[in-house]
Amino acid sequence: MTDYMKEYKSAADSFRLQGEVTDIAPYGEGHINLTLLVTTTEKRYIMQKMNTHVFPDPDNLMRNICAVTEHLRAHGAETLNVVPTKDGKSFLKGEACFRVYDFIENTVTYQKVTDKKVFYNSGKAFGEFQNSLASFDASVLTETIPRFHDTPKRFADFRAALDADALGRAKECKPEIDFLLAHGDTYGKVIDGLKDGSVPLRVTHNDTKLNNILMDAKTNEARAVIDLDTVMPGSMLYDFGDSIRFGASTAAEDEKDLDKVHFDIGLFRAYAEGYCGAVRESITPRERELFPYGAYLMTVECGMRFLTDYLSGDTYFATKYPGHNLVRCRTQLRLADEMEKSFADMGKIIDGILG
Repeated sequence: MTDYMKEYKSAADSFRLQGEVTDIAPYGEGHINLTLLVTTTEKRYIMQKMNTHVFPDPDNLMRNICAVTEHLRAHGAETLNVVPTKDGKSFLKGEACFRVYDFIENTVTYQKVTDKKVFYNSGKAFGEFQNSLASFDASVLTETIPRFHDTPKRFADFRAALDADALGRAKECKPEIDFLLAHGDTYGKVIDGLKDGSVPLRVTHNDTKLNNILMDAKTNEARAVIDLDTVMPGSMLYDFGDSIRFGASTAAEDEKDLDKVHFDIGLFRAYAEGYCGAVRESITPRERELFPYGAYLMTVECGMRFLTDYLSGDTYFATKYPGHNLVRCRTQLRLADEMEKSFADMGKIIDGILG
């Protein structure tokens, strides 16, 4: 047995597992935490070695997860079940930190949108997640990544990187820089709304990609929302918008040929039907009004972050080739531009769904 396997076996033995451990193997396609499938003589579990460099406060992170999953269960939702350690803790704390969840059997995940029905199901799942948490006091949660979707702050970070231009790259991306500067007065609506109370503070998932939903292997209906590390207080507009950014594009996030990159209004409609239908009873008039803007905001913010990293020397996002972050930025700004031009059509779709 390798040293790594000895470490994992020792960690697994620290939890209240049913049966004896018979196998531990890598699992899934996550990039932040190390995920392992633990098999015992009685059942299966997911064990994760937590990335405390990305999330340096595992105590409050797990407190968030336990509070949210307990609330979801109380409202009849299928959700992650945290398996305690033998001394009753939510995770194993030490030089390395581990946690364990029950494995949710007979489910699959999708890495990309394959059809409108799958996207509709994902919208419904994240909408039901939001609706089930509408009565939860989001202010008790800790920000695991402080000011994660504070777009005005992201814009200030971009301006600082542009002023520094540490590697002399600004000359290579003038159209992108000009776009972000020209739209500077559009970035504050959600943050301002949260501050003045016109946008309610809610529990937000903050990573609403399709592959963070477990779908039933037979019916393709959504079973459970997973990957709750970024559950924080925020706005539902963040979650809705980021799903549209990710799922309603006709091309990959790093597609070099911008002629292939478009905002698909049909996919927007499919997701909105699922999501808005689920939050119908808890949404406020101001949130309803800002749904199209939320899609634009999350997309332009993502492009802004890619360009900031490019100007700063690619220090945050992993890249596969020179200019990768600039390519990513360009796809996001193309989408944001098309979304902005589609606000009226998007608003009509939302009104048609909600009546």
